[in-house]
Amino acid sequence: MNRLFVVCAVAVSFLMPAASAADGWGSVKGRIIWKGDVPEPVLLHPKGASVKDAEVCAATDMYRQDLVVDPETKGIANIFIYLRKAPKKIHPDAKEFESSVIFDQKNCTFIPHAMLVRAGQSVEVLNSDPVAHNTHTYPIRNKGENLTVAPMTTAGKGPLFTTRASEILPTEVKCDFHGWMNAYWLILNHPYAAITAKDGSFEISNLPAGRHKFRVWHERVGYLERSLVVEIRDGETTELKTLEYEIHEK
Repeated sequence: MNRLFVVCAVAVSFLMPAASAADGWGSVKGRIIWKGDVPEPVLLHPKGASVKDAEVCAATDMYRQDLVVDPETKGIANIFIYLRKAPKKIHPDAKEFESSVIFDQKNCTFIPHAMLVRAGQSVEVLNSDPVAHNTHTYPIRNKGENLTVAPMTTAGKGPLFTTRASEILPTEVKCDFHGWMNAYWLILNHPYAAITAKDGSFEISNLPAGRHKFRVWHERVGYLERSLVVEIRDGETTELKTLEYEIHEK
C-alpha cells in the first residue's frame, strides 16, 4: 500500500476560557474544505469497462471514493470528527438509539461510504444490486465478519453485523468480490461524532458543557487532527473557524 501523507493542515478553533463547571449542554459546528485548487475526481473504470459483473459494476463511470471534494464549495466529504472517549455524562435524548442501521450497495458501491454506529447497534446489510456481494469487516475490538449478501436483498432480510465494543478508529469494510468497493464504519459508545457532508459541514449537538478534545480522521491519511480543542458553553453553539487541508498520495 502506498504511504500517504498530509501536505498541509491549517486548523484553528475558537478557544474560550475554561468553564467553571461542566453544567448544561451545547453544540459545535464547522466546515472542512480543500486548501488550494480542487483536485479532479479519479476514474476507476469507465462505463462499459471489462470488470466483474460489468452489466452492474460498469453501468456508469466509476470514480474513487477515498477523496471526495465538492468543486463548488471545496468541501471535503466523509471526514470523521469525534470524541475519542465517552464523556462522563451523555444528554438524555442521546442515551437511547435505534437497534440497527442500514448499509446498502448500489452499482457496486457501498452506501454510505462513511457511517456512524453506536456500540451495541446492529448493521443490517442490504443489496440493491442484481448481483451478489460480500461484506467483510476489519475491526480491532469487535468480531470481524465476512458474509455474502444475496442479490436484491431488501430491508428486514439482510444479514446483521452486531457491534459490542467502541473502536479507536473507523474500521474498513470491503467487498472481496469487487476489490474497489470499500467503506468505513466508526463504532462508538457515545453519540458525539459527525461525518462531513458534501460541502464539508458538520455539527455535533447536546455536548456536555466544558472543554473537549476531538479527533479529525480521513481514510487516506488517518488523523488530520488528534486534539482539536473546543470549549462548549451551556445553551450555545460554538462555531469553529474553517479547517483547511490538502490530502495527497505519495
